Amino acid sequence: MQGLKIFRLQRPQSQLLINQIRHFSLSHALAKKFTTFDDAVDNSTSAPSSPGNDVKLKMYALYKQATVGKVNTKKPGMLDLVGKAKWEAWNSIGNISQEEAKTQYIDIVNSLFDKPQQESSQEDGDGFSIKIENGIKTITLTRPTKKNALTNKMYVALTDALNSGSADPNTNIIVLTGTGDYFCSGNDLGNFSNVTDVKAMAEAGRQILQLYIGAYIDCKKPLIALLNGPAVGIGVTILGLCDIVYASDKATMTTPFSALGQSPEGCSSYIFPRVMGYAKASELLFFNSKITAKEGEACGLITKVFPDDKLQTEAWQRINAMAKLPVKSLVYSKDLVRGRERSKLHEVNLAECDRLLERWQSEDCMNAIMSFFSKKSK
Repeated sequence: MQGLKIFRLQRPQSQLLINQIRHFSLSHALAKKFTTFDDAVDNSTSAPSSPGNDVKLKMYALYKQATVGKVNTKKPGMLDLVGKAKWEAWNSIGNISQEEAKTQYIDIVNSLFDKPQQESSQEDGDGFSIKIENGIKTITLTRPTKKNALTNKMYVALTDALNSGSADPNTNIIVLTGTGDYFCSGNDLGNFSNVTDVKAMAEAGRQILQLYIGAYIDCKKPLIALLNGPAVGIGVTILGLCDIVYASDKATMTTPFSALGQSPEGCSSYIFPRVMGYAKASELLFFNSKITAKEGEACGLITKVFPDDKLQTEAWQRINAMAKLPVKSLVYSKDLVRGRERSKLHEVNLAECDRLLERWQSEDCMNAIMSFFSKKSK
């Protein structure tokens, strides 16, 4: 890079100098104020405070308005979720001038440099919350009245949370857990309600699911599932993609795919037979059997089971200790253990999603879901 000198340093002086450089760079960055649009654009990704998705979309929209003007492209289709969100953000800018867009963009970038980097942060979403503290990114499902079932909107947001945690240098470990009695009751069947175009619904669902599971496959940081209660469907299948699974002794696991005219997802068709053995995996994935946490521990799906009243204290004691380990060692170790199988897992994920695309449009799946809603209404 032009203007950047690279030194080869000897220990221990090297680490001392690196820390001094980081401190110097951060203090000057926080004091910096950008007055031109080009400077703000060039430095927008180097702010010590990372913007959330809403701010990123706003910055994208202002950048397009500043450099192109009013939105001049066709709105992307319903399957292009990211493109659609960007287009809508740009379109919402309206008729503000390019100069005003530049001014607003500069103000946002300057505000990012005004915010000091924090050790702890909290973010609440629709059906989940995210907390980052002491190197741990905790994603908590917060729909206890719905047994923490996942809506399409939650799938998209959780995909982004996993991807950002994987890339975040301040995140060492990602923890997935739930509130209330359930860890996760799987896919919210409300995703299938009020559907007028079954094919479009199935195609959109397929893309959402493939990206969601892909985020687990590609996650560089250790993933820990903390089962506070029963897991159903995709709440079970993602466990094979986690590196550690801690569970309450009150947790159970069931995957009622065939009862709903569906089929396995989350790479469970590949991982579960290898972990549990074909017989136990078939019982769980084909025949809607429910297994206890202790049974899951015995067959290798769960790392350790804790008494329900000790789960939080004992599991978090272990998690906090893990988060203090050198992050690069964690990342490199995970890559050595799981990296060589990533391409295979993506292949399996694609095959499972293709099968579900067919299943979601099938008569037996539609009948099973209608029967579910009929029973629920009585």
